[in-house]
Amino acid sequence: MNLQFLVDGLLTGSIIGLGAIGVTLTYSILRFSNFAHGEFISWGAYATLFTSGILGWALGGAVPAIGPFSFGWTLLVAAVFAMALTGLLALGLDYVLFRHLRRRANAITAVMASFGASMALRSLLEFFFTSSPTYFSKKLQIAKQLGLGIRATPDQMVLIGLTAALVLSIHLLLTRTQTGRSMRAVSENPDLARVAGIDVARIVNITWMIGGALACAAGIMVGLLVQIRPYMGFDLLLPLFAAAILGGIGSVPGALIGGLIVGIAEAVAVQTVGAEWRAAIAFLLLIVVLIVRPSGLFGVRS
Repeated sequence: MNLQFLVDGLLTGSIIGLGAIGVTLTYSILRFSNFAHGEFISWGAYATLFTSGILGWALGGAVPAIGPFSFGWTLLVAAVFAMALTGLLALGLDYVLFRHLRRRANAITAVMASFGASMALRSLLEFFFTSSPTYFSKKLQIAKQLGLGIRATPDQMVLIGLTAALVLSIHLLLTRTQTGRSMRAVSENPDLARVAGIDVARIVNITWMIGGALACAAGIMVGLLVQIRPYMGFDLLLPLFAAAILGGIGSVPGALIGGLIVGIAEAVAVQTVGAEWRAAIAFLLLIVVLIVRPSGLFGVRS
């Protein structure tokens, strides 16, 4: 078998893993499955595209690419700005919708509301940007030979490194800071955390911001590797939840590893049985793991 599937699987898994971290944090702290999370991926990509375009226009034209990469420094600046904007979008959605439902309705109602929010956000993207695909850059890149029949472009290599840096940052936040310890306490027992003096509302806000920012990063990766379109986040929604469940709800490393497993399983399926079976193979793997360990690979049995 051609080992090129490893690079393809790592890239797909990195995208899924970043999105799955937001899913697992939202579920463990807010106690509901947010099906609008996929739209944060799409909105993050379009926010980056729009901001990058504004910066390029302000500078009077196209900005040259950085070294061997397909993007210039304006995309890097736009990415930071867009991650903050997407975090604020997630936080704003909570203020407008989910915060009221947490007080007055059950989790099923919140899940159904997230479906409605997902459709509304997706429709807004289609209204403003149309359904036609677009790109951060149309610059062609030549893949470099890495050995063992594996090739990767500079963009692909830097995106894998970016994923590792982001996940390490989130891991350090959760394990080495007071905010992270508070997030884990709220995840275990919100009422007890509140009695212990933890500002639960602040932790909820931080959770939304982190989830939105990571979803934006995943959207930027999709835009650089494939294309940008309104349905890009919706297409990733089921793999995101598969990765979060596979890794174990509440586990950030588990979400990433679950994403990598799903991504590599899909890449193997493409090479062995055909692209039309890629999702089926990934979910078959999920079912097998959950039969053996219902709490997921890194989940804690309750």
